[in-house]
Amino acid sequence: MGAIRLEKVRKAFGEAVIIPELDLDIKDGEFVVFVGPSGCGKSTLLRLIAGLEDVTSGDITIDGTNATELPPAKRRLAMVFQSYALYPHMSVRKNIAFPLKMAGMDKAEIDKRVSNAAKILNLDNYIDRRPGQLSGGQRQRVAIGRAIVREPAAFLFDEPLSNLDAALRVGMRLEISELHQRLKTTMIYVTHDQVEAMTMADKIVVLHAGHIEQVGSPLELYSRPRNTFVAGFIGSPKMNLLTGAEAKKHDAATIGVRPEHIALSTSEGMWKGTVKVSEHLGSDTFLHVETALHPEPLTVRADGEFPVHYGDTVYLTPQADKIHRFDDKGLAIR
Repeated sequence: MGAIRLEKVRKAFGEAVIIPELDLDIKDGEFVVFVGPSGCGKSTLLRLIAGLEDVTSGDITIDGTNATELPPAKRRLAMVFQSYALYPHMSVRKNIAFPLKMAGMDKAEIDKRVSNAAKILNLDNYIDRRPGQLSGGQRQRVAIGRAIVREPAAFLFDEPLSNLDAALRVGMRLEISELHQRLKTTMIYVTHDQVEAMTMADKIVVLHAGHIEQVGSPLELYSRPRNTFVAGFIGSPKMNLLTGAEAKKHDAATIGVRPEHIALSTSEGMWKGTVKVSEHLGSDTFLHVETALHPEPLTVRADGEFPVHYGDTVYLTPQADKIHRFDDKGLAIR
């Protein structure tokens, strides 16, 4: 079981408040992603759950037991860090077995758990190699294997893919998602990459300056952002946010339109603009279009073969039912 509850949890370093008072429920077996910009408090929140930082006030409950004062080793949580933290002189087998050996576990049980973890993570063929003989993705799998053998109530991942190149990140993202489906164990994953959050999570927690801005499924956050911060952060490329006369036409202080919800034409449309940058990605092309509506160019998603170039005049028409409205406080108008 891996249900985790935070009640009125607050963290401050002297006068500096990093996490203002917040509440959060994580259900057993959920894959929850903490996402937000650098400095938003997501890693600090994870460390509070792990017991690596003391809470200033509030309570952390794990499976119904108040764990606020428990040391990390007593919380039945396994953490995977950004750095692999493997012992270079030890084989994969010994690295994975290390926490169990330190706990004094029976050798037969250690061998059983290590063999099971290696099978789950496709490390059987590398079990006797040392970390220096492995790729970055394989080393990260060893670090995850070291967590698996502990059979924790929950896994805590602190930006585990940041050191990998783009192709390995995609591959490891899929592997961690598949691992969750197999183990059915609670996972809490910290990232600044909203694409990782959208593709991996059952539930996303969007953080900003220590505050929880919104909690929900990826599609809930994409379709019904609670405020302009979530609207601008979730989605890739980010939502276009417009103020002024165009927003007033929709009885709002700000309106938002996603790049994929704007029709593009070379002959007619609602908003006239000039192409400033064209990003060709194969199946898609992202255009950055300068208009009189906004000081910054609007981003528009087009077909990969859309015939347009720098300096061309284009016309943009937002889908009426996909326009998001926000009030003068930045909150969504429903």
